Order: sequence, then structure tokens, then C-alpha cells
Amino acid sequence: MKALVFLLVLANVLFYAFSSGYFGRSGNPDAGRLEQQVAPDRMRIVSRGEAPAAKEPVSKEPAAAVAPAVDSLCLAWENLPSSEADRLGTLLTDKFVDYHVERRNVARETGGWWVYIPPLANKAEADKKVGELKRIGVSDFFIIQDNVNRFAISLGIFSSEKGGADRLADLKSKGVRSARLVPRPGNENAFTLQVSGPLAGKAALLEAVSLAFPKVEPQACK
Repeated sequence: MKALVFLLVLANVLFYAFSSGYFGRSGNPDAGRLEQQVAPDRMRIVSRGEAPAAKEPVSKEPAAAVAPAVDSLCLAWENLPSSEADRLGTLLTDKFVDYHVERRNVARETGGWWVYIPPLANKAEADKKVGELKRIGVSDFFIIQDNVNRFAISLGIFSSEKGGADRLADLKSKGVRSARLVPRPGNENAFTLQVSGPLAGKAALLEAVSLAFPKVEPQACK
């Protein structure tokens, strides 16, 4: 009985040693390689020594649209009295809606001479006087809106007394009897109007301003 058990154990040991290769392998060198292959039919060659090309990232953001350039202009009218700045600003904003108008207050020294018709009782009287001036061919004037000389009619500001006197004489010759010539000492508020917008409308804008303000010249914006 003991001999039978011994033989069974010995047979198991010998079988284990043979299967593990302790007694050597088959003379066919490919036999071992076949045993080491893992699913060879599923293998696929992706390159032959070259590194795979990197893929460029795909941007998800849309390309920015390039806005077309638009030519523009910027003009300024400087040292305007309050009433004249009001009139010019109204003209620009009413007739040229595509333009931006900016008004700035500046102080200026005065020492000139002013030709004017003294303040009238109310706006109706001032408008009546304006109608009379137009009928006799006087066009260079405006109604003062400031509190001090409200409803006076300005007929020109001059740097010298002679210039003012010549203007007054011309008005008298046309029949304007109520005009006066007075000095304007001290400082007063003046205004600069700046307008900016499309260049295409420059000719029309300048024509409209020159008709209403023949003695006011625009400057390039600083």
C-alpha cells in the first residue's frame, strides 16, 4: 500500500517537472514562441518606426469678423458766444443726425467793440425786429439768449473801434437807427463746438454752416 502511494506521488512530481521544462523543450524553436503569443490575429501595425503625426486642435470659436474701416472727420468751431454756439449746435444736431456734437465752455478775454440793438421787451418784439433787418438786407445777426442781454440783437463783435464804427455806419446807411456801438471789456464765457462723423457728408455740412455763419471758420480738431 505504501509502495502504491509512493509511486503515485512520484508520478505527479515527474509530470510537473516535465510540463515546466525541467527536462528541456522541443527541438522546434517556434513551439515556444507560439505559446508566448497572445491573440496574434488581433494585432495591427500602426507605424513603421515613425512617430504618429500630432493632430491640430480644432478651435470651437468662430473667426472674428473684420469690421470695414470708415473714413471720418472731426471739425471744431472755437470762441463762439453762447447764443452763436446755441444756433450752431441746433443746426448741426437737427440737420446732421449722423454726427456727434460736443460743446465745451472756455473763458476768453474781450476788449473789442460790440455793435448791437439793445434788449427788446420780449421774443415777439425781437422776432419782429429781425424781420425788419432781413427786409433791408441785413443778414449777419443773432438774438441774444443770455440773461444779461436777453432779446438784444447782436450785429457784430470787432477787435478795433474802427471796425465797429464802419459796421455801424453801414447799418445806419440801410436804415437801422437803433443800433449801438459799445466797448466790451473784461472776460466772458465762450464755447467750442466739435463735430465728428462720416467724411462723406463733409461738403454738405460745411455748406450748411457757411450759409448760416459766413464769418465762422472751422478748425481741425486738436
